[in-house]
Amino acid sequence: MALWFCRVCGLDYDESPWGADGRTPDHTLCACCGAEFGYHDATPEAARPFRARWLESGAEWFYPNVRPAGWLLPPQLAQIPAAYQ
Repeated sequence: MALWFCRVCGLDYDESPWGADGRTPDHTLCACCGAEFGYHDATPEAARPFRARWLESGAEWFYPNVRPAGWLLPPQLAQIPAAYQ
């Protein structure tokens, strides 16, 4: 199974919120950083400042009830697609 990674925080997803064609966002929110897929991650120029604000505010989970036990931020950030880092 291929994984898709949030362009803002690197959280892994089983399916792309950008659809099968990679260009049709569903506008859901990332469970970790709260980015709206198709808005906050539409371009690298949109993703980077959203990420910076999220990190500056403490990198809290948007939906804390789904935060995995033992979660670590640095390995997740390393999963951000290269063009969006």
